[in-house]
Amino acid sequence: MNYLSAAQNLDTLRTPCLVTNLTIAKQIAQQAGSSESFRRETQDFKDDPGHYLCIQLGGRVARLLIMGGAETCSAAKFRNMANVMAKALLDMPIAQAAVYLLQAKVDEQDLGWKAQTLMQAMSHASYRFEHHKSQSKPASAIKRLKLLADPADLKPLRHEVRLGNALHEGLQLTKDLGNEPPNVCTPNYLLAQARKLARHEKVSLSQLDEKKMTELGMGAFMAVSQGSDNPGRMIILRYSGAPKSQPPIALVGKGITFDTGGISLKPPPGMDEMKFDMCGAAAVLGATKAAVEAQLPINLITVVAAAENMPSGRATRPGDIVKSASGQTIEILNTDAEGRLVLCDALTHVQTLKPRLIVDVATLTGACIVALGTHASGLYANDDKLAEDLLAAGERCGDRSWRLPLWDEYQTALKSNFADMANVGGKGAGSVTAACFLSRFVKKTPWAHLDIAGSAFHGGAAKGASGRPVPMLFNFLAAQGQK
Repeated sequence: MNYLSAAQNLDTLRTPCLVTNLTIAKQIAQQAGSSESFRRETQDFKDDPGHYLCIQLGGRVARLLIMGGAETCSAAKFRNMANVMAKALLDMPIAQAAVYLLQAKVDEQDLGWKAQTLMQAMSHASYRFEHHKSQSKPASAIKRLKLLADPADLKPLRHEVRLGNALHEGLQLTKDLGNEPPNVCTPNYLLAQARKLARHEKVSLSQLDEKKMTELGMGAFMAVSQGSDNPGRMIILRYSGAPKSQPPIALVGKGITFDTGGISLKPPPGMDEMKFDMCGAAAVLGATKAAVEAQLPINLITVVAAAENMPSGRATRPGDIVKSASGQTIEILNTDAEGRLVLCDALTHVQTLKPRLIVDVATLTGACIVALGTHASGLYANDDKLAEDLLAAGERCGDRSWRLPLWDEYQTALKSNFADMANVGGKGAGSVTAACFLSRFVKKTPWAHLDIAGSAFHGGAAKGASGRPVPMLFNFLAAQGQK
């Protein structure tokens, strides 16, 4: 999908389809000499949010897609209208459309919010993953969406369109990586995708193989990776969009390309969904691609902790004790709590690169799904300002999270009689104790942890990667670039 901006000169507009409200649609029909037929076709139309009507006009505006309640509405209703619009456009045999909806009065929202909401809805609705089907469905015809605005608003709209196109690319990458089968998307496959990003002149790539990670004392990472025939990789991308004097932001992603649970084997039902256990890695790579495409004025370090968790004769056993790169020892009580093991060594390593803040992203715990369901990601942070910035970024784009506690009282659940800590706590507050575990590997750097176990992918008939939390991360990075 390609997004464009243009001045709203409705008197000369030519388009296969104009998306607009009922009032403007009536004006366009009048200009086309179709007032009487327009009146007949709209007499039963409810001008309320959620309703829409497509009318064939012919002439320079071939169709009118009339969106109900599009003149004044709440943010929630505008977002729903954007989703309805996107689905309706995808069903039409047209290559492009023009949208005249930025003029809507939306409670407490500006032009940028409205533009991003429309583009994001279209990006999600138009996504398809049929790479491995012998006979794929015909792709939707529409490839371009033109947003119309007052001439005075064109400059800020062009900026928003640039961001919208960049986010579209990031979402595509994230969803594609999440949806690839685990026999394709291995740690080396993620490395290959990172190499593609590193073709950009402002992006560089380095990586640690298992030999190097062993030399660096990353016993926690290796405890996960050693059971698989697919070697683990720690992938490090650097994007230099700002002067070297500006400290970088760090994104760290959990990249378990398939999670059997290891020796603590998962039950078979639903295990196919464990290919999505690398959605944290997919998200940070997608957010990085979006940042690069948008040329955000920031410096960014992206670390992907990529490994496969498999049972074998080399696999870690429950009860094993390993030493992490930080020097702290870990008693592994459950090999299915592997994400925190690869992440703790990644967090230790990224701090040697001196970032000004760190955000890690992981499908970390089923307990987060129990707590929050699929609507919100779990957010933990050791810094209130960082937490507030991430929450605000998520609210703006509809990719929301909910902050959960990191109280010291929860740390006691990780006590071990034989090592510095256990890798799991008791039955209660599993997402919290997992975050508490990670917090032990971050020193004074502002840090946030996003548990996306419930939000990163859909199950059931709509099974597939959701692309979250790329919109939140990209909005956060864009806001950081403005500071």
